[in-house]
Amino acid sequence: MVAITKLFPQPERQPKSDERGGAIARLKLLHAEAEETARLANLLGRSLHAGIVLPVLGIVTVGLADEVNPAAQLVWCGFVAAVATAMLIAYRHAMKKPFEHAALRDFAKDLSAILLFAGFAWGAGAFLALPVGTSAVAAIVFAAAPAVVIAYLLRDRQALYLFLAPVAALTSAACLMKPFAGGILAALLVACGCAAVAGVTLYLSRMPGAAGRPAMLSLP
Repeated sequence: MVAITKLFPQPERQPKSDERGGAIARLKLLHAEAEETARLANLLGRSLHAGIVLPVLGIVTVGLADEVNPAAQLVWCGFVAAVATAMLIAYRHAMKKPFEHAALRDFAKDLSAILLFAGFAWGAGAFLALPVGTSAVAAIVFAAAPAVVIAYLLRDRQALYLFLAPVAALTSAACLMKPFAGGILAALLVACGCAAVAGVTLYLSRMPGAAGRPAMLSLP
């Protein structure tokens, strides 16, 4: 029997088309997971710089603002410090497992919530840290400058949007309610300036060679 088998070897079994399709699908899934892991790992590394820079910008803002109640400025500095602390804690926790996909996804969710809170905390500074009669130019710089820094450091448009939306809304509201010099015109200019930052970020993210899809995840 063995001799017959050697003389007349059986043809090798060819993999079925559905098996080949399943293998290709698994390879695509693994590739997508590896790509997302790389983006999230890069985001993790860059988040440390954002957690350091935001308090520095807050101190600069307080130093440049005159005729403001120090107690209100101190409350606002506490908000910004809380944001930085939360960001650094999330960074430290994720760095314990820096290459695990599940840990990086959890970090991205945490960072999404932190950035949304950061936007509200920074926007509150338009009421707490800026003086009455702040010029339209100063209001635009207050809202747009940290957004540009976040966009540059994190290089993720969804991260920018989470931070920028509440900043733009609260700063525009302060232009009307506090009021800042310029009133409605200042509010419109702030909104336009923030929209310009968002638009430029979106344009750059779609250029050839850009990072591609955002690494941030949606809020749960």
